[in-house]
Amino acid sequence: MEQKNDRQKWLRMTARVGAILFGNAIYAMAVVLFIMPNGLVTGGTTGMGLFFNRLWGIPVSLFVSIFNIAVFGLGLWQLGKEFALTTALSTVFYPAALAVMERTGIHGFYMEERLVAVIYAGILIGAGIGIVIKAGASTGGVDIPCLILRKKCGINVSLSLYVLDCVILAMQLITSSAEAVLYGILLIVTYTLVLDKVLMAGMTKMQVKIVSRRHEQINALISQRLDCGTSLLHMETGYLHREQDMVLAVISKRDLPRLNQLVLDEDPEAFMIINQINEVQGRGFTLKKVYK
Repeated sequence: MEQKNDRQKWLRMTARVGAILFGNAIYAMAVVLFIMPNGLVTGGTTGMGLFFNRLWGIPVSLFVSIFNIAVFGLGLWQLGKEFALTTALSTVFYPAALAVMERTGIHGFYMEERLVAVIYAGILIGAGIGIVIKAGASTGGVDIPCLILRKKCGINVSLSLYVLDCVILAMQLITSSAEAVLYGILLIVTYTLVLDKVLMAGMTKMQVKIVSRRHEQINALISQRLDCGTSLLHMETGYLHREQDMVLAVISKRDLPRLNQLVLDEDPEAFMIINQINEVQGRGFTLKKVYK
């Protein structure tokens, strides 16, 4: 049993490390294939690297390496060893991946319509960062000063990140046109939307509350037909003050039409409340089902 647990831990750790490396590789590909060839600007550490590359010719990978190592040391000092363990891999691997791609002579894809490049880059960056965050790690870079500000001053991380991105984009007006900065804003919006979708992928569920006089039959049908756990909540109707149970179920989106049809076939007058929820923890979701 102990060997089995050790093997499972090793597999989980291997999968986590693989996800972090893969996510950072996708992020680096977006920069080399779409951002640099099309003269796009962006925020974060990469945006700063692009700014100094266009201003003084400093390689993006070199600037990102120096900056990431510097802020990593600052984060280790201010945020502790636990932070360091989740960020060290990204701090080293992302600039290394950038350097390898730059030195192999990859020129990327130049596109006459830069908006297409913005969309491609936004999808890749959002997916890459999302994979890293879902693996329980951080991409490092400008995230670290924002985390320190939250710890020391109580400033919201999202707010400080947006402010930093705006400052970095404004800096690039020196080396890029106003049109390029506008594309940079669109790029940030695009990868933020994709990032949200990646983080929520596979986690969103539907919560259904069913009020019906035939709640016992509906409860049994949900268990038998959908293999889904339910809860019975005692309630009282507001108009007639009739006491009865309400069925509560959490299901996947694909099961919602089946549940809806099942309930209406049993009781056409059933009252249903349906909400989307972002995450569910517990038996049947993050823990294996147990049948009794």
